[in-house]
Amino acid sequence: MFKLSALCFASLVALHAPAAFAQDAARPASEQALASRIDAAIAPYYKADAPGATVILTQDGKTVLRKAYGMADVAKGKAMTPDTALRLGSITKQFTAVAILMLADEGKLALDDDITKFLPDYPTRGKRITIEHLLTHTSGIVSYTSRAGFERNSTKDMSVSGMIDTFKNDPLDFDPGTRFSYNNSGYFLLGALIEKISGQSYATFIAERIFTPLGMQHTAYEGHERTPGPRAAGHTKGWFGVGASKPLSMSQPYAAGALVSTVDDLARWDAAISAGKLLKPATWQKAHTSAVLADGKPTNYGYGWQIGKLRGVPMVAHDGGINGFSTSALRLPQQKVYVAVLSNSDAPTVQPDMVASQAAAIAIGNPFPDFKAVKIDNALLDAYAGTYRIDANATRGFKRDGDKLVMQRTNRAPVILTPYANDGFFMPASLTTFVFARNDKGEVSHVVVHSQGSEMINQRVGAP
Repeated sequence: MFKLSALCFASLVALHAPAAFAQDAARPASEQALASRIDAAIAPYYKADAPGATVILTQDGKTVLRKAYGMADVAKGKAMTPDTALRLGSITKQFTAVAILMLADEGKLALDDDITKFLPDYPTRGKRITIEHLLTHTSGIVSYTSRAGFERNSTKDMSVSGMIDTFKNDPLDFDPGTRFSYNNSGYFLLGALIEKISGQSYATFIAERIFTPLGMQHTAYEGHERTPGPRAAGHTKGWFGVGASKPLSMSQPYAAGALVSTVDDLARWDAAISAGKLLKPATWQKAHTSAVLADGKPTNYGYGWQIGKLRGVPMVAHDGGINGFSTSALRLPQQKVYVAVLSNSDAPTVQPDMVASQAAAIAIGNPFPDFKAVKIDNALLDAYAGTYRIDANATRGFKRDGDKLVMQRTNRAPVILTPYANDGFFMPASLTTFVFARNDKGEVSHVVVHSQGSEMINQRVGAP
């Protein structure tokens, strides 16, 4: 799903003023050409009369592209504008993480503190669950959004303690620190910790300690907005086309996903990160470093950010999905590129992470290939059919259906893949490709999965 109190506020606002993110008609032709190339790649994904998106791309502190596509409200015929505010979903987590890290830098908590130091009544089943476990999704606590009945009861306004009561007595999924499992409960608990330690509500703390000092005037916990501005309506797909999204009490996503923002404010956020604001340098470095499990394996997740690569270069990123909205934001620290894509549909034709990745790849001069469909022999499709191991808990199955190759991952819907070569396939409306490889005997032995520049090998372990 979904500390700058001693610094001069005026100087920070001047540093990150809105003018810094305005399009400059007089900018060099090379910058305008880059913006045109990115726009040409993005624009076809959005129809003028359908839910749309706001997009910003900055490079080395300068705005390359700032544009809106589609409708902010389909029913009202209201067009999207670049300054429209949308729900962030799980991009919220990086703000929650930074709030916790600010308290850590101030000596008010330690990341290896047991959560019962601050939440003494939380049942940990005799296990030691630390604040770092919550930050890195390695606590073993059940994610409340995956519990039976969550969606049915998601419109109810809940107190923080009341929401915690809905999941705290569930058995742990695994011993803390031994596995990574994306977990909204962990970030909900982090919000409770912020309130307990600071003596302020979560909404007040992040507004006073993050949003106001950084000049993020249009970012807030939904329902606690301080500055009026245009807001996008959320949309979803139904039996009869696009309609309004399902209602949701924002007391439930809370510190795991309840923020709203604009792409301009997110660019301010990235500028603050790049300048090393809010946290100590070592703390920022740790936040953007993958956590490591008890067995030494990396999780590819830091504190509120996913850690990976895009077209071979380091990337920190996070996506979000919440009723009516889908979002993505990524940073390429070495290239000083930042992209945010905020969409007002929870079932968009093209996911925001694909849009963000394509834009960033074009910006660094290494665009994704434009794959074209080709026809291959059915015998090859039969050869690729089989079960391939992803990890200890998931597999990827391939099977031939007529002249198509269908892929299905554990607990996910099947997807028809399109061949672009005899051994290569791409997933429509994504940047994910699959390349099959053979062993010395000529037998198909594994598939190499390329996704957003990263590479993963899935070994063939059996029949379809």
